[in-house]
Amino acid sequence: MRGLQAVPPVQSKRVTKLWCNGMWLDALDFTAAPTDRGLMHGLGLFETILAVDGRPVFAERHIARLRESCTRLGWHPLIPDLEAVMAELIEVNELANGRARIRLAISGGSGLVHDPTLGPDHVLWITAVPAAEPPDFTTANRSPWQRNERSSLSGLKCASYAENLLALQHAARHGFEETLFLNTAGKVCEGATSNVFLVRDGVVITPSLESGCLPGITRSVTLELAALLGLPFEQREVASDELDTADELFLTSSIRGIMGLARFENRQLAPGPVTRSLRESWNSAIRRKSGA
Repeated sequence: MRGLQAVPPVQSKRVTKLWCNGMWLDALDFTAAPTDRGLMHGLGLFETILAVDGRPVFAERHIARLRESCTRLGWHPLIPDLEAVMAELIEVNELANGRARIRLAISGGSGLVHDPTLGPDHVLWITAVPAAEPPDFTTANRSPWQRNERSSLSGLKCASYAENLLALQHAARHGFEETLFLNTAGKVCEGATSNVFLVRDGVVITPSLESGCLPGITRSVTLELAALLGLPFEQREVASDELDTADELFLTSSIRGIMGLARFENRQLAPGPVTRSLRESWNSAIRRKSGA
């Protein structure tokens, strides 16, 4: 008798469209020049934006950061009404209910290696895919690698992302979901995909931008929420050993919001009241932004 043949899984017929340089494309039709320096060298920028029930959250802040980052690179692209594009993209991709991840990106295009000027064939594009509900808590370790706070790319959400991916792989091999970088001065900088916060004696503490960390959108919103809640907060230099003695540790990112650390390296951490309060305030802010 002939053996039974494996039946391939049924694939869902989800629509997958993206917006690119003013055009609507099927995902498989997206192309970039083989000489694009974003493709070859990681010369590009991106933003990751949460959408809830069809509405991008804090999109105006993300777009403003993208513009500022372009200016730092000497780029002056024509940027249309991206919030309107995102709204249409969500509708086209049938993501009007629940959570979605929007990625806004720009590549450097073709050009000379020693000239980072935006090339005439540069690509500005936006994608949207479903996003899962984030966990309340996560785990992290210290990365064995450092952030260079004096780097020309410090503070940019740059497409040169390989070191983040390698650091996350290292963390995963050791049983952690995120990893925290120190900078070259040995001070706390940021997570591979997040900003980091500590709580000590009720004070909310996060590394200052001088540490080399990304000026995260959720980072800034968290500081605003702390002020509204009457919580004292500090942006300052943070010593590495403060991670080992903090009362609470939590991370922030645009898609996951505010997440407490339940374990940092070998240290177990209980859910803390400050983290819970800020997370509840964040969730309320997200509901207001989504019109819920």
